[in-house]
Amino acid sequence: MEPIRIVLVEDHDLTRAGLRMALSQYPNVKLLAEASTGETGVKLIEQMRPDLAIVDVGLPGIDGVEVTRRAKAEFPELLVLILTMRDDAETVLAAFASGADSYCMKDIASKDLLGVIEKTHEGTSYIDPAIAGVVLNDLRSRSAHSATGGRQTSIQAADPELTQILEASPLTERELEVLQLIVKGHSNEGIAQELYITVGTVKTHVRNILSKLCADDRTQAAVLALRSGLVR
Repeated sequence: MEPIRIVLVEDHDLTRAGLRMALSQYPNVKLLAEASTGETGVKLIEQMRPDLAIVDVGLPGIDGVEVTRRAKAEFPELLVLILTMRDDAETVLAAFASGADSYCMKDIASKDLLGVIEKTHEGTSYIDPAIAGVVLNDLRSRSAHSATGGRQTSIQAADPELTQILEASPLTERELEVLQLIVKGHSNEGIAQELYITVGTVKTHVRNILSKLCADDRTQAAVLALRSGLVR
């Protein structure tokens, strides 16, 4: 099998060196090139046509969100893994809206990072559990302010395909509550206790969420919810 071809866009020299060393340990990964600025990163992606770009957010010049937007606009098939220390909801949402496929914190272990790279390359989006709960809580707060009595949540996505999926089957308020608890790591039993409903009801909500978001598993459902922007 051909190795996963990667371009790394990271401005911090020591971090970049550490990532270079980590990636060199794995035969199924090939680091094609490195960039320390956003502009250089976009140029290298254009030249190298990698399978995946690992991009920091806080870059000099244009930031990682803009790098992602420009690269995805020109090469939609490119996969982008955001690797950063930024854990605020606004940045995470902006990254997914620009087309990022996965979002990971820099304190991840190198062996786990390889797993994230492989999952992303296989088409499974990943969001770091350390930030997923915070972001979904922020989104749900916006939903509460914009929702009207008894109506289902409408969803607008930056991705046209997601828009069609989510507008056809919007998540209910209860499903959003379940989704938030899933991302926080609660089991079905824990969700049932939190929401004062039966485990059977929780399982039904989970099935509905995965079906409506066309997601294969819980993590992918959370990422799709983030990328959609949920309620605006």
